[in-house]
Amino acid sequence: MKKHSKFLALVALLLTTSTAFAAGIVRSVDYIAIPVNDIDQSVAFYHDVLGFERVSESEVAGETYEHLYGVFGVRLHAVRMKLGDEQIQLQEFLAPRGRPLPSDFKSNDHWFQHIAIIVSDMDKAYARLRAHKVQHASTGPQLLPNWNPNAGGISAFYFKDPNGNHLEVLHFPKGKGDDKWQRTSEKLFLGIDHTAIVVADTDASLKFYRDTLGMHIAGSSENYGTEQEHLNNVFGARLRITSLHAASGPGVELLEYLARVQAVRCRLTRNRTTHGVGKSL
Repeated sequence: MKKHSKFLALVALLLTTSTAFAAGIVRSVDYIAIPVNDIDQSVAFYHDVLGFERVSESEVAGETYEHLYGVFGVRLHAVRMKLGDEQIQLQEFLAPRGRPLPSDFKSNDHWFQHIAIIVSDMDKAYARLRAHKVQHASTGPQLLPNWNPNAGGISAFYFKDPNGNHLEVLHFPKGKGDDKWQRTSEKLFLGIDHTAIVVADTDASLKFYRDTLGMHIAGSSENYGTEQEHLNNVFGARLRITSLHAASGPGVELLEYLARVQAVRCRLTRNRTTHGVGKSL
């Protein structure tokens, strides 16, 4: 089964007027697109396991979509699905099929992106995912430590959908996250808080998302420690995290890995010491 290299894409920012882009005014993030290999299998997974509901279905082709996606000869089968107030669009590229994802990609690679699904109970959500035999991307759910004032008490877990796309389930304690995630609900999976994107330079990215598109910074933190390492499955992970929002719709979270180079050095040093070299790099 092939996997598409661009596995998540933020594709729909609704503008208030035809001149809004030039003015830097974005009204909403409309939906998050997820390229998949098998649309029927993917719709079943998102509906049966995560509780998404089908909204619409379409097949498109032609010059307009070639220019939109930058892919010549594109033919696309798309299904819109909704969870709470937020939407995704599953996209199967019927032609051309696209290149496979690297089998060894990590959460700190610059093409990494995921959606964060809010849950009302992390233990129940994890048990449900285990019952459906999802592939782990984290070692297990992680409770972020209280020494981090902006992230302490949040629990999170990374896993993969049947196409290898990374997803996150996230639980906010009282006082964290949007107020709507604190409402009492009988549902386990509540909606999508944000899509997270690994960036090389947060300040450069802010010039686009904040200064050009007009999204506002909703929060920021610097996360590190054993919980973050096991969540991202990246040894030595230290991240600068910046959350941005438009007036409505899911947010965009920028993930800048501050310590991925240092992590590689630490790992190499440990290996050299283990094998008797004994001198750090």
